[in-house]
Amino acid sequence: MNPEIKSYFPILNQEINGHPLVYLDSAATSQKPTSVIEALKEYYEFDNSNVHRGVHTLGNRATEKYEGAREKVQQFIKANSTQEIVFLRGTTTAINLVAQSYGRANVEEGDEIVITYMEHHSNIIPWQQLAKERGAVLKYIELEEDGTISLENVRAAITDRTKIVSMVYVSNVLGTMNPVKEVAKIAHEHGAVMMVDGAQAAPHLKIDVQDLDCDFFAFSGHKMVGPTGIGVLYGKKHLLEAMEPVEFGGEMIDFVGLYDSTWKELPWKFEGGTPIIAGAVGLAAAIDFLQEIGLDEIEKHEHHMAAMAMDKMSKIEGLDIYGPTDPAKRAGIVTFNLKEVHPHDVATVLDMSGIAVRAGHHCAQPLMKWLDVTATARASFYLYNDESDIDRLVEGLRSAKEYFSDVF
Repeated sequence: MNPEIKSYFPILNQEINGHPLVYLDSAATSQKPTSVIEALKEYYEFDNSNVHRGVHTLGNRATEKYEGAREKVQQFIKANSTQEIVFLRGTTTAINLVAQSYGRANVEEGDEIVITYMEHHSNIIPWQQLAKERGAVLKYIELEEDGTISLENVRAAITDRTKIVSMVYVSNVLGTMNPVKEVAKIAHEHGAVMMVDGAQAAPHLKIDVQDLDCDFFAFSGHKMVGPTGIGVLYGKKHLLEAMEPVEFGGEMIDFVGLYDSTWKELPWKFEGGTPIIAGAVGLAAAIDFLQEIGLDEIEKHEHHMAAMAMDKMSKIEGLDIYGPTDPAKRAGIVTFNLKEVHPHDVATVLDMSGIAVRAGHHCAQPLMKWLDVTATARASFYLYNDESDIDRLVEGLRSAKEYFSDVF
């Protein structure tokens, strides 16, 4: 990876507690390059206007940028049409839309919804609520000991009563990369649809929704060097066309009468109110940045970082690492615990050395229960991290271990 990449991210050029910042929390949110920041600044300085409504110059410029971003997303994930690209607040909103619209219309009492133990809460709670509302059965695919899933267990969980299968592409805790293409094939054999939570995949892997043959795919801009508050739901056109909106108001309507209304065509019927215009502009700039670097290079770099981190961290006595031991089966996420030290304490000591890691349940409490822990610490790597960041992390962990050994 180009060593100059760090310089593209101005936030990284600072000290925290007197030490140069090492940012290892990109799975929560990524940092933003200058090009994305400048794209947002330029939009607000020169093009700020509402879209689709006015005929003046600023309105036309804003509309061109907003719809241009949709085209860029379509190409980025290789969707068939811009009509299959819906702009929303993020992955959470996208999954909720599918659950509330497609789910309510197609799931009946006794039907099954299948997910895994490694899901983020945003890919659990919407299905829990749908199952309660419709009298459906929520089922979980069993995990292997290393935190992966086997297709044998997938086939055991999915039946002819299954209506929806929803699965994370890359686990935000274990880093596990799931075989979503193969799972989608099994789901379709039983007449079910496949929803993919791509929040941790889109920033790091080349995505081809047609090759995956998933029915829905969701991801968020802020995890892929874009701004917060913008996300994408991809859905196969025939499915989106049959779905009803769940949010109503301006922008998404065709005709409004006193007692009835009709909706715009795809994708605008799902984008009620003033849309996330600046967010879409920033997302387009983020896609440009990632494609200039190359998703293949990013994926290769992260596998290298994960392998190196696990190798060096495994030499620390009393440190447990969770998830696949084979770096080829995981993204750039290493989740760990120091024995007898709470992960919040580990993260606090690391922060005193300028090292930012995540600590807690990572919005994955069922997975914490499966791991038989209450919380973990997590280091997540991205394109702007390098080997010196790993060395700083390992040094910080050794210091934390020594500190708590002296305390206790």
